[in-house]
Amino acid sequence: MSQQPDTSEIIPLYVKQEKIYPRETTGRFSRLRIIAAWVLLGLYYVLPWINVGGQQIVLFDLVNRQFHFFGLTLWPQDLFILSLLLAMAALSLFFFTALAGRLWCGYACPQTVWTEVFLWMERVTEGSRNKRMKMDKGPWTREKLARKSGKQFLWITFALWTGFTFVGFFVPIRDLAMRVPSFELGGWETFWLFFYAFATYGNAGYLREQVCKYMCPYARFQSAMFDDDSLVISYDVARGEPRGSRRRDADYKAMGLGDCIDCMACVHVCPTGIDIRDGLQIECIACASCIDICDEVMDKMGYPRGLIRYTTENALEGKPTRILRPRIFIYLFALLALATLVGVILTGREPLIADVLRDRTALYRVVGTELENSYSLKLTNRSDQTMQITIAADGLPDIRVVVPTSAISVEPGQTLERPLTLAIPLTAADPGMQPMTITVIDVDTGREYDVETRFFIPSNPN
Repeated sequence: MSQQPDTSEIIPLYVKQEKIYPRETTGRFSRLRIIAAWVLLGLYYVLPWINVGGQQIVLFDLVNRQFHFFGLTLWPQDLFILSLLLAMAALSLFFFTALAGRLWCGYACPQTVWTEVFLWMERVTEGSRNKRMKMDKGPWTREKLARKSGKQFLWITFALWTGFTFVGFFVPIRDLAMRVPSFELGGWETFWLFFYAFATYGNAGYLREQVCKYMCPYARFQSAMFDDDSLVISYDVARGEPRGSRRRDADYKAMGLGDCIDCMACVHVCPTGIDIRDGLQIECIACASCIDICDEVMDKMGYPRGLIRYTTENALEGKPTRILRPRIFIYLFALLALATLVGVILTGREPLIADVLRDRTALYRVVGTELENSYSLKLTNRSDQTMQITIAADGLPDIRVVVPTSAISVEPGQTLERPLTLAIPLTAADPGMQPMTITVIDVDTGREYDVETRFFIPSNPN
């Protein structure tokens, strides 16, 4: 008789994801999350509508290859500045993670912020955690249909508004708003509006914690940025165990119990459905809801707060803790250095780039009683205003500009190449390559840009 295989340890790889019903919390960390959400959502939805001098304050105009950011206009040749800003963002992530864990995930991540909004709309339409759980398990009734329909209406409307705003960062949003009612949107505008709306609706409405647990790579490599001195949300095992229920006035110490009353409130409020008492887990997004609810329970029981708190692994083990350690200062120094570099580049950034190259095919030519040198003048307008440019020369006796004869008009973002001819009297200077200065003048502002070059004078021009 053949022996049947033991299947007691077989774990299914594909199981239905159980819906998580996070309970609403109040407390200092909950208030911080709400403030952060209001600020970030306010920036997202309001910034595109702000115009300064007729220009949208934040606009990534890919069609015209212009990036307008708080009065600063960047062009494709300025993309190295974007690289520096991305490096600053990465260093900021390293710095805050090493200092206090996943602060980004808990307070600023778009997935967290929009999920909070969708959860709020769900609570408004369907009620508290217990009511939502009961409603989902119960049969379809007129009330359930009305509440579910109301939720879907709010979700879809908010998602469409989010998609519209997203497109408004790349297309002037006021013009976009005028074209939406008449269905005059372009193909790509329509695609990205509905794509981003659908992504918001799906991620914040249904996927929620699955994005954090399975799709976001940050949860996988965060451990490389933690150490035993990082401030993370932790359960104090020594104080809380053994856990167990008891009356408020019971002498739980005599009962051999710790401070944890095993109420499961910390699990009920967790948006990813984990039990923080099992230790730090990759699913934890550091929202600190468990801290708020546990402090509330401790207050009701008359116990000290902090059973679940921000602390370090070393502190929990009774070892010395160094929160301000070398790696923190290294990250901070690198971040400040990059910020200083970006600041220097932006403050010293010229709206006009002028280059002058000698014409090497003809070193000189004699025209009447004058000696001429030819150059190629290259002008790049990095502002968002049309520039009128005139040319002057200095450094040699009686030097004058022959070509161009009038002002040069340079459009925003345009790069122009124009011939430049300078002349001096035949006997005005000694032979050789003589240094001189070409001055490019912005007529409207009077700003001058000096370009150093040389004027060739032969020993026998005739």
